[in-house]
Amino acid sequence: MHPLLAELTAAGPVLLDGAWGTELQKRGLPLGACPDGWNLESPEQVEAVAREYAAAGSRIILTNTFGANRFTLKKNHLADRAAEINRCGVQISLRGAEGRAKVFASMGPSGVMLMMGAVAPEELSAAFAEQAQAMAEAGAHGIVVETMSDPAEAVLAVKAAKATGLPVVACMTFDTGPNRDRTMMGTTPEQAAAQLADAGADAVGANCGQGPSGFVAICRRLKAAVPLPVWIKSNAGLPQLIDGVAAYTTSPEDFAEQAMAIVAEGADFIGGCCGTSPAYIAALAAKLASR
Repeated sequence: MHPLLAELTAAGPVLLDGAWGTELQKRGLPLGACPDGWNLESPEQVEAVAREYAAAGSRIILTNTFGANRFTLKKNHLADRAAEINRCGVQISLRGAEGRAKVFASMGPSGVMLMMGAVAPEELSAAFAEQAQAMAEAGAHGIVVETMSDPAEAVLAVKAAKATGLPVVACMTFDTGPNRDRTMMGTTPEQAAAQLADAGADAVGANCGQGPSGFVAICRRLKAAVPLPVWIKSNAGLPQLIDGVAAYTTSPEDFAEQAMAIVAEGADFIGGCCGTSPAYIAALAAKLASR
């Protein structure tokens, strides 16, 4: 196990943070706007999110860089500022953490399909390398490749992140199939874990796509597949349409209670994804403390 991950998990499961996009929207990010661009435009609002998660008890917080690769940023005419946006994202989270939490930089999917030939693997690798290098230079403690559906893309991202020398967590989204236990590409937890481990991931995991109850079996299967730490960040259930707006109705207490079933299956890192907030993380912190 990577020394930093071993240090973090020595005392038991490590509490992560929750959702970022919705927290930024609460602070004024317009719907449809580029969240990553706020690292340049409204750094104080981004820092407030990081600070609130650290205050809620998160021992690792992420960065506002999920879509900060040049392919995604190109849609908002920001591709030429990719390195700057990633550096700023890490620096902002470091300030917000105030030494209370480690900062693992977030790398999400590119939005282009390898299997469709929309981009060459070399181009995608270069984009992920640009992003990862900027994160490392800014002082990130680790990198999290997350919300991936295509294992081929995830492998490219992991290899680019590993080149920095930082610990790398690799997470897929399992939300497809009768049991919601496959990625959009049909990949099972066992297949994903094996491919990510072979690529050099220091921890494997799953995030997004469904509520905590669906992650119990996924965690168990990931844990059995490879001898690596497991990282889980589930949504706050599934959204429901209320007055025409998607809303998550699972309470922080119910979310925390369900998340503890994931911890019982061996999750080494546990947090939240879509629909969660600092209140959900605080509720989970209380549950972990009372184990």
